[in-house]
Amino acid sequence: MLKTIMFKNNMLKKITLKNTFKNIYKKSVITSVACALLASQLSYAADAPPSPVEIDTVTEMSLAATADLMGTVHSRSYVNITASVNGRLEWLQEPGVMVAKGDVLAKMDLLPLQLKQAEQKAQIKRASINSQYFNNELKRLQKLKKTNSTSQFQLDQTKSQFELAQADSEIANLKLQQIEDQLQRATVKAPFDGVVTERVVRAGTDISRSDVLLKLLDTEHLEVRLYVPVKYLAYVRKGLELNLQAIGQKISTKVTTVIPSTDPRSQTFEVRIQIPEHLNEFWTAGQLVKVTLPIQGAHPSLTIHRDALILRKDGTFVVKIDDENKAHRLLVKVGKGTVDRVTIQGELKNGDKVAIRGAERLKEGQSVIVQ
Repeated sequence: MLKTIMFKNNMLKKITLKNTFKNIYKKSVITSVACALLASQLSYAADAPPSPVEIDTVTEMSLAATADLMGTVHSRSYVNITASVNGRLEWLQEPGVMVAKGDVLAKMDLLPLQLKQAEQKAQIKRASINSQYFNNELKRLQKLKKTNSTSQFQLDQTKSQFELAQADSEIANLKLQQIEDQLQRATVKAPFDGVVTERVVRAGTDISRSDVLLKLLDTEHLEVRLYVPVKYLAYVRKGLELNLQAIGQKISTKVTTVIPSTDPRSQTFEVRIQIPEHLNEFWTAGQLVKVTLPIQGAHPSLTIHRDALILRKDGTFVVKIDDENKAHRLLVKVGKGTVDRVTIQGELKNGDKVAIRGAERLKEGQSVIVQ
């Protein structure tokens, strides 16, 4: 019985030893294959022809986290054009017509005002005749007074009548100026360059001076109005440069107005951003615009161009180009960013060169040609 047990133990030891040798052999084979693959890869990278790349520099700069908010383009001048005088409308400009400052927008029937003008001129003539009569009468009585041929009462009365006649003449002239002003305003002119967006009434309508005739929009002076959550108030200021984007158009412009009055319901405040005149060709009032707004304070960080990032399942990489124009793939951690640049953490330092074009297929240690 003892011999049988010893025999079984010896057999188990032999089997265990045999399995151990097999595992060692397998590991050595796998290691050899891995080394061979690595060597072949390095050999390929060393023997591969230089690949053309475009590079960018790792730069230390202050970047703040941003958020994209939607704003709306508004014209800085969008007005209701009124009649200014009572009367019948004879002609009105069509919607969609571009007009310059001073162009005629509407015409009123001038005949009633022209008749008033003629009547008032006659009143002025009458007042002038009356004033001249009392002036002559006053001079005559003054001469008679020197010889005591008239009473002081009559002289004073004539003087008073002359002064009243002069005042009536002045009033008549002022009324004529008012009528002439109405005649001038009866031809409605554009207060600025713009486009007629809407016609409210039709020609032939009797209207009052406060009635709206049409609406005029200034297409040259535009601004974006944006409602920002009040928690970001500390990061928005006048003069801050922001990026705007709409329908494939991107521009950078500055905040012109911050209105720090919060809407109690939405808890937002208004920000206005002027669009430069030379950049407003593709922008129009009512258009939605995406505005990139800082939502945190800026801190110095290493940044790279977004095109340098290589996204893979096992992480995000960049390809560093060393002084010998050799490629080295490095794992990085991406942080906050702007439209073009992002902050990164990794084995990079300020001034390093990274590939932004042609980096996808580069092997470790492969030579490159910087374009």
